[in-house]
Formats: sequence, C-alpha cells, structure tokens
Amino acid sequence: MKKLVLISSILFFAGSVSAQKYSSKTGSVSFEASVPLFEDVYAKDDSNVVVLNTDNGEMASVSVVKNFHFKTKLMEEHFNESYAETAKYPKATFKGKIVNFDKTKLTASPQKYTVQGTLNFHGVDKAVSSAAAVYTKDGKIYMQGSFVAKPADHKVTIPKMVTKKIAESVNVEYNYVMTKQ
Repeated sequence: MKKLVLISSILFFAGSVSAQKYSSKTGSVSFEASVPLFEDVYAKDDSNVVVLNTDNGEMASVSVVKNFHFKTKLMEEHFNESYAETAKYPKATFKGKIVNFDKTKLTASPQKYTVQGTLNFHGVDKAVSSAAAVYTKDGKIYMQGSFVAKPADHKVTIPKMVTKKIAESVNVEYNYVMTKQ
C-alpha cells in the first residue's frame, strides 16, 4: 500500500495526465563517502522509483532510505539509526527537470544534459545540479548521472569520533532504464 501511495505521488508531480511518461521501479542510486586509509563508505539502492515526463523534461524520484545497502550490516545500522534517521525521515526525494530536454532529439548515442532540481534528504531541501547522459534504445530511455552532496547541507550530524573516516562531500550516482507507461 505504501508503495502505491509513493508511486501515485510521483506521478502527480511528474506532470499532467496526458503527458508521455517513462518510468522505472528499479533505478539504481549509489553514494560513496570514503576517505583514504579507512573503510569504504559505499551504499546502493536498486529500487529507486523514477518518472520522466518526456513532453517537458520534468522528473521525480523516490528512494526508501532503508533500501540503501552497505558492505557491512553494522555500517548500515549506524547509517539508518544515527545519520539518516530513517525512522524519522524514511525517504529521499528529487523533483526537477532535464534542462532543454527534447525527446525528438534522443538517439542511441548518449547526449549530455543538465538536470536541476531539489533533493530532499533528512527532511532538508537542497538545490542540486547534475550532469547526465541520456539516450534511447529499444524503446527505453537510459539516463546516467552524478552529483555531489554534503551531509552538513542536509543537517546530518557526523560524530567527532568518525569525522575523519567519512568524506565531507558525498558522490552520488544514478542509473535509470525507463520504459513507457
């Protein structure tokens, strides 16, 4: 039921009823906040939901924060309880637009676009801009990109004991394969 409400809300934000939409429930979002000489800080969510309105380039995505999985269960537990506080902030969302998007110009060769919008993580909205490669193949739209986020910008407190073990800037990557709805 929760997933149905989540998907419905994304569809609402993605544009009008008559718009041509592409979506995925298996988008991949990962982040890496490792620093040299310490254990890798890397997590991935393979069930990110994304919707793209190909008429105007508007898009929205949702990650259930508990779906980010780490190499070690203890790191995952600390992330969920102490940093992301997933009981209080269960999801991360992005609402934005692919700048100058034109579906008629998509080809099998990746084209560079800028994605701009608002990332909500830990209950805090922050404007983000991302470089993305977008292309079409076999009736699907592929989109890959990355951006940098800072825990401090989202009011995530890193305990002093581990501040040297976690990067101040987190590299976020996304990879979507979307099909027509």
